[in-house]
Amino acid sequence: MQDGWENFKRQLHVHHTVEDAWLWPNLTRRVAGRPDDLALLEAMEAEHAVLDPQLAAVDEAMRTNAADLPERVETLRSVLEQHLTHEEEDALPLIQEVLTPKDWKGFRGAMARKQKLNGASVWIPWIVDGMSPSDAQKFLARMPPPLRLFYKLSWDARYRNRNMFSF
Repeated sequence: MQDGWENFKRQLHVHHTVEDAWLWPNLTRRVAGRPDDLALLEAMEAEHAVLDPQLAAVDEAMRTNAADLPERVETLRSVLEQHLTHEEEDALPLIQEVLTPKDWKGFRGAMARKQKLNGASVWIPWIVDGMSPSDAQKFLARMPPPLRLFYKLSWDARYRNRNMFSF
């Protein structure tokens, strides 16, 4: 369970760090002069800051075996769900409107640099976990051939052996 929780936190941290360091600043430049869009991007960053104390509260409850762990997890789940819904419904359409293919390549590069190969060895199986076989195949087809090979030969089995999918 602890490995799964640590992976979840790491993946969320990577995602939000790259958004804060690369995505939001690039989008801010693209929507300069558009007050509503700038306010949306500020809200996205502010929501990231709200999540950190929730993660810390769950960490503390897990460390101390606190009786209110389920309530803390539920609060985190609720805050994260609200953020992800806001991001999907409002920020993603803006992102798709203003980012160019070159920008997407830059974003993917920033994610890869932050994630590194070691992180990808957990991220890819974590993303694929729970997908239908056809969706997993489509997702993996977008990965560079060496990553697909690593996934097939090592990463998936190692991920499953660590029981990281159940926390």
